[in-house]
Amino acid sequence: MGTSTPIQLDTINARYSNLAESNCCLSCGGALERAAVRPGETCVDLGSGRGADALRMADIVGPEGFVYGIDVSDGMLEKARATAKKFGVTNVSFVKSGLEKIALNDDVADVVISNCTINHASDKRRVWKEIYRVMKKGGRFIVSDIYSTAPVPDRYRNDPQAVAECWAGSVTRDEYLEGVRAAGFSDVTILEESAPYAKGAIEVVSWTISANK
Repeated sequence: MGTSTPIQLDTINARYSNLAESNCCLSCGGALERAAVRPGETCVDLGSGRGADALRMADIVGPEGFVYGIDVSDGMLEKARATAKKFGVTNVSFVKSGLEKIALNDDVADVVISNCTINHASDKRRVWKEIYRVMKKGGRFIVSDIYSTAPVPDRYRNDPQAVAECWAGSVTRDEYLEGVRAAGFSDVTILEESAPYAKGAIEVVSWTISANK
């Protein structure tokens, strides 16, 4: 599949900007709880949303560490930056960027986390290559996401609104893992995996996976 189109990105931006001030729970997993972040580390949160996890990591890593929150939603980035400013958090930066070309240098991250975000990307193999690129040698990722129990029909997979709603961009378990391994990760661990459940017009599974570079 190709990279995310401008229409897809605009739809995702609009949906999540509208949700930025709501009380809606936007995450399908708890990657941070399993990340074992340590003082002094550099962390990246892909799909950082309102910035809650990024700000928690900034507190954990302390002044010797740093956190980058990556998001495509203007509304979410504005909310996250305002919260960081309100609480005087200076060791965090919220960056507008897609996942298929992450706006960070090579080999910067000790830890990469993400919650239910990678499924939005059209070219997931490219996303995983980008995650590998920005990670330091010895770094680790912890990602919570969804996969579909069967290939998503084209009429949904090519619908920007359905993709933005966090289900139609999902791929099967095998395709998901193939993308991770093709990026260079070989020690993928499945930390948790739900039973299949209905979401949108398909059936999906939530899971959390990790690996080291």
